[in-house]
Amino acid sequence: MFFHTFWALVIGFTLSGAVQAFVSRKAMREQLGDASFKSITKASLFGIISSSCSYSASALAKSLFSKGANFTASMVFMFASTNLVIELGLVLWILMGWQFAVAEFIGGAIMILLLKLLIPRLIPAKLIAQSQESYEASQSSGSGRKPSWHDAAGYTIGDFKMLRVELVIGFVVAGLAAKLVPASFWSALFLSDRGLISSIENAIIGPVIAFISFVCSVGNVPLAAALWHGGITFGGTISFIYADLVSLPLVLIYRKYYGTKLAIRLTLVFWLVMSMSGFITEVIFSALGQIPTSNHLMSHSNSIGWNYTTILNIFALILIIWVYWMYRTQVTNGQDQEFAKDWVCGMQVRISDAPASYELNGEKFYFCMQGCADSFAANPAKFKLS
Repeated sequence: MFFHTFWALVIGFTLSGAVQAFVSRKAMREQLGDASFKSITKASLFGIISSSCSYSASALAKSLFSKGANFTASMVFMFASTNLVIELGLVLWILMGWQFAVAEFIGGAIMILLLKLLIPRLIPAKLIAQSQESYEASQSSGSGRKPSWHDAAGYTIGDFKMLRVELVIGFVVAGLAAKLVPASFWSALFLSDRGLISSIENAIIGPVIAFISFVCSVGNVPLAAALWHGGITFGGTISFIYADLVSLPLVLIYRKYYGTKLAIRLTLVFWLVMSMSGFITEVIFSALGQIPTSNHLMSHSNSIGWNYTTILNIFALILIIWVYWMYRTQVTNGQDQEFAKDWVCGMQVRISDAPASYELNGEKFYFCMQGCADSFAANPAKFKLS
């Protein structure tokens, strides 16, 4: 699976890093002040071009919300930045087929519409207002220089570092699930051959598996492939892929960001939206006769050889070496005054709108989320020396 997706991951993360470096986030906050369809559309587009892992997306969404963006628009931004991304679509296409790649965007649009309709109705405005922090404009304006390809490389390598654990877990768990877990286990877990009942039950169970698997973002695609070939329905697989934002670590982060009551409501709404989107997407693809047939075999795990994938992987290897060289050159030459490295997770953040910061001995450090800042504050030497 890794052999077949390596080139897609490299290209996807490289393009994502370029977009993150050259697109300012200041405009995002300024244009997401309400929950109108116009703002929701902008939030979706901003999310797509701000492709990031689930953890950093949740931190940035909280940053947007605390600095004046509408709560619903912030949540839409978070969903779009983790589910409607280039690398996810490429990996889905390779491991599972074009139907899943297309379903990602169709179901993603459905999710965004459901969020727009359900969040204002299911989450009390009073609860959101209690969580809203006072608006504080960022005091740091950055160096004023234009972003460069060195900065783009920093985002690319930073995203790789941020996601390295999720990617490894995703491939290892998927490989074990494909080879060691018998088909009877999946058959017992997910109802099959019961028509509408199976479709509904699978769409509901999908996010539950994501909750306990701890895998998020692109890392859950290999496991989704294992589930699909294990017998879960098309809609159940789609709902599982979307459920990267309800893994247990992220739910705990929501609790820290927004308080226990709002975090519980938010998680339940996310679960409902993910399950409904998966089910509706399955209905659409079924009506069009485009649901693929699962052969219960992980075909991509057994076919390593000299083919077009090998050529693409060689190209990707050369590309990532160049990107890493650009990244190392940036650090060596001290060209990162507009950007900073998160010393905990390795992600690159823009100084002017970093979600969190910490000052130590007169030096200021910037982080992709408050959790990273807290970890650094607890033991700075551990990260500075690593």
